[in-house]
Amino acid sequence: MSTVQDDVQARDAEALDAYSRTVSGVAERLAPSVANLRVLRATRDGGRVPAGAGSAFVLAPDGFLLTSAHVVASRRPGASRGGIASFPDGRETGFEVLGADALTDLAVLRTEDRDLTAAPLGDAETLRVGQLVVAIGNPHGFAGSVTAGVVSALGRSLPAREGATVRTIDNVIQTDAALNPGNSGGALADSLGRVVGVNTAVAGVGLGLAVPVNAATRRVVAALLSDGRVRRGYLGIAGAPRPLPPATRERWGAAAGIELVEVVPGSPAATAGLRSGDLLVELDGRRLTGVQDLQRLMEDEVIGTRVVVTALRDGLERQMTVVPRELGR
Repeated sequence: MSTVQDDVQARDAEALDAYSRTVSGVAERLAPSVANLRVLRATRDGGRVPAGAGSAFVLAPDGFLLTSAHVVASRRPGASRGGIASFPDGRETGFEVLGADALTDLAVLRTEDRDLTAAPLGDAETLRVGQLVVAIGNPHGFAGSVTAGVVSALGRSLPAREGATVRTIDNVIQTDAALNPGNSGGALADSLGRVVGVNTAVAGVGLGLAVPVNAATRRVVAALLSDGRVRRGYLGIAGAPRPLPPATRERWGAAAGIELVEVVPGSPAATAGLRSGDLLVELDGRRLTGVQDLQRLMEDEVIGTRVVVTALRDGLERQMTVVPRELGR
């Protein structure tokens, strides 16, 4: 005769078994698509020596992998590294960096193998806090390691730098799935085995971060595949959020604007007449409430075009036309 305790234990065992089946199913589906990277750098005598390690996953079966840009970055500006990618079935193939973007911490690799198993891509926009996620990578060189956890938080921000340019990676996924050095570039997958994030950082015990796979990420990957780089608009300003004056809130709402703390001489912003102390509220008809809003608008299609910026100065609303140029050019 069963007791209440027996029923509880039975339900716990069933739940644990379902959890195990889900995690093992994701591992079986994705493991063939996750590679262990041995990054090499060239020496002066023409040889190559180890320069780092990490993970990557197959983006397309004809030899393209996706990883974190910092995994394959070189200390020399403009230089990148190649190396060896190894898979769970024992295959090894050389790779080179096709394109890398430090400002999103993503890089596309091209391998010598043309018969790879592509990982299915999901959409991080569908994730919910508390949802099961599985991380697959190669921490400390232990190939094919699997950890599981939940989405701890969504919408995190992660600073990224390239030279003097600092931007924010938006909508970063926080998870308690264990991540360790070497996991960077590996896959963070949902319970259906779809990659929803690229593991990028360990911020503490039980606190891992992943760059989301979403529409913005797909545009970056497409640019790296086609051009080897990501083109962005440049205005030549530095700013920070600031509350709007009370008298302007009826028109612009209670949200903040962007106060300009620096305008680079000779930049598109300076040419347009913007000054330090101006409070930006709109660009090309779109409301600006923080620096991230401005970053999202500085895509390649605005380069060389005339866009109208609305700024508050000395209590008055001013409109100026600015022509963004390409960042880094």
